[in-house]
Amino acid sequence: MGAWDFSVSDQQKYERLKLFYLTLAFFCVIGAYTVTKELKDSILLATLGGKEYIPWVKWAVMFGLAPAILLYSKLVDSMRRYQLLCFYAILFAILNLVFAYFIGHPTHGISNTNTHGYRWLGWLFYLFVESYSPFVVSVFWAFANSVNSPESAKNNYGFMTAGSKLGGIIAAGSAWLWFTYSGASDIMNHQLALVSSSVFLFMVPVVIIMMMKHIPGRFLHGYEAAYQVEKKKTKQGKEKTGVFAGLSMFFRFPYVLGIFGMVYFYEVVATVLSYLRVGIAQSNATSSSEVSSYLFASVFVMQLVGLFISLVGTSTLLRLLGERLCLLLIPLTTGLLLAIFVFWPSPIMLGIAWVAIKALNYAFSWPVRESLYIPTVKEIKFKSKSWIDAFGSKFAKSSGSAFNVVTSGVGESMFLPVHSLFFAGLVGMWFVAASMLGKRFEHAVANNEVIGEEPDEA
Repeated sequence: MGAWDFSVSDQQKYERLKLFYLTLAFFCVIGAYTVTKELKDSILLATLGGKEYIPWVKWAVMFGLAPAILLYSKLVDSMRRYQLLCFYAILFAILNLVFAYFIGHPTHGISNTNTHGYRWLGWLFYLFVESYSPFVVSVFWAFANSVNSPESAKNNYGFMTAGSKLGGIIAAGSAWLWFTYSGASDIMNHQLALVSSSVFLFMVPVVIIMMMKHIPGRFLHGYEAAYQVEKKKTKQGKEKTGVFAGLSMFFRFPYVLGIFGMVYFYEVVATVLSYLRVGIAQSNATSSSEVSSYLFASVFVMQLVGLFISLVGTSTLLRLLGERLCLLLIPLTTGLLLAIFVFWPSPIMLGIAWVAIKALNYAFSWPVRESLYIPTVKEIKFKSKSWIDAFGSKFAKSSGSAFNVVTSGVGESMFLPVHSLFFAGLVGMWFVAASMLGKRFEHAVANNEVIGEEPDEA
């Protein structure tokens, strides 16, 4: 009995330590992402000239990321999970510094006021920032899902997300104050923001390596059934599955397609609202710093709301309602917020809808959605996830951008019927996908099943 007590105490100790390290790493990841993400639109406006380029840039990003996904899939087969996260954190920290240099370049940088569609810095920087989510944030989540069980996700993902919101609050708040009151030039403001983002990212591998050093491997198995499947594959020499293995899972397992649906419907909605938001920022600003200041202010508020949701609601709702009902709450609440904005359209209501939907996504929807990967094989956790978060997510943004292009000439009289029909159709399909996906997840966990397991591996 004494040995059993020690084992339980040991498990609790390392579970808390794991939560601490993952939260600290996520704090740094989102701190870096928050700073860089909100600069992409201001840099694009400063180099290309107007928000009308945004839909076309999003289409270019979708195809530009394809080679990066193939490289990532290759790295998944040749690197350990924590090494993959460390590699991408360092890579993006270095690229941040490279872009910080070119922003100050007299010809290619933002000091050149001759804006046109062939300014390569705007296109490349947008592609770089859009790569953050699939190759830094997504890789962090893939790593976290591989070392946590479904029960750990219910108890800890809310607190882990709260830590990330704190990082976002500090990053967005500091950037907002700096861009508003520093008095520095546009170039200096943007360069310092990117350098600070690099500092956040360089901390990620330090935290992850400390975690791997101080927590024994047996406490990092995550979902035990999936761990045993992967262990068996390694012994049989089947752990390397090729660069297209993640993509093939879309056609072989509807569960993967369901996760894609959850990402797709949200990203389409967010793209439509973000396009309207950037238009307001541009129309009320006279410099790049003022555009960035406005965007950082709204992100700061969003992160505050997200912190409240993650502390009060995420873990509590996951424990009380389970994944299926939590998944259904996402389209329901999003649909309600969209209805309020569509029927009472104004800059204030747009800001409220954008903040609320974004906060709901990052603080609640994202951790709930990520927990769906836990009972899956490595190919789905890492490779299918990369296709969903990179190509799939960008395809969704391109779809939203196509809607923005088509409706850009629609007058105020048609705003209500056009947007009402569009959002109603999206939310309806979103609700059906959430219901089916949640049911499949709960069945898998209840039966200790591994989704993606081949018949001969069962």
